[in-house]
Amino acid sequence: MPKTLPRSEESLPADLAREAEDLAAGVRAGERRAIARALTEAERQSPLSTELLRALQKGLGRALVVGFTGPPGAGKSTLIDAYLRELRRQGKTAGVIAVDPTSLVSGGAILGDRLRMTSTLDTEGVFVRSLASRGHLGGLTPAAVRMIDVLDAAGYDRIIIETVGTGQSEMDIAEVTDVRVVSSAPGLGDEIQAMKSGLLEIGDVLVVNKADREGADRTYHQLKAALRMRAGERASTAVLKTTAITGDGVAALAEAIETIGERRLAVGPQARRRMRARYLIARAAAEMIAAKVRQADTEEIDRLSDAVLDGKVSAAEAAVSLIFEKLHIS
Repeated sequence: MPKTLPRSEESLPADLAREAEDLAAGVRAGERRAIARALTEAERQSPLSTELLRALQKGLGRALVVGFTGPPGAGKSTLIDAYLRELRRQGKTAGVIAVDPTSLVSGGAILGDRLRMTSTLDTEGVFVRSLASRGHLGGLTPAAVRMIDVLDAAGYDRIIIETVGTGQSEMDIAEVTDVRVVSSAPGLGDEIQAMKSGLLEIGDVLVVNKADREGADRTYHQLKAALRMRAGERASTAVLKTTAITGDGVAALAEAIETIGERRLAVGPQARRRMRARYLIARAAAEMIAAKVRQADTEEIDRLSDAVLDGKVSAAEAAVSLIFEKLHIS
């Protein structure tokens, strides 16, 4: 069994490379302790994680990455738990990255998602990891993409990403997953209005969860009607009803995911992973520019702000002036 060396903050580069290779061997062997540590390093983006992800690159892209998103109260975690049971019934393995809200006290994940996945938490062939959103508004954090590579290298057949659950802002899921499941439920108010501007556009499968509740049929027909107004492929998006707590409809959901997943996997691992790399590059660039803006001269920003308020320039024009002319970012 591969030996996993303890992490040392003072490791020399050569020692770090050896430590990463040993940890990578443990991940590939499916050792849960090695996988857990590798996910922690990837989340922290530590120096070891850079070497580790480099060591894991060969052979990645085999797993199908499935994203679950939707407004709060839609029962995403319970639905994922039921989906995991169906995957295990089929003999498939799965790794789960559940993005939780960030604790205001510790800065870590609140772990609400894991509390709703109790039936599969300790199941062989399933690995569940919570991840703090750390204020990212797209429902994800770049750490989730690095963690996908770890779970992929560990050999899981399906990698499931659950977003934090903030509604329309959760668009990042479209950039990092192969299949997107958008979950809603009856009784959430004007749930279709809350979803239609964004999530309906990215969903490969739309699910009305908690279908045993009053109003489920109405929500189902609202979704079908909203899709009919979309042009092209969106008009034929699958709409399903599930009751996750009993498992009703979950087998049909798993079948729909597999059908779409087969088409997505056919494009090849390089193209699919390139999409996630673009996401990481874009997020890194945005964070670098934001840091530069925060460090910019206050008087200059005030001058541009006044120009925007006076209608002399638009906010976009002010941003171009600040980034390219004042901060010299090119």
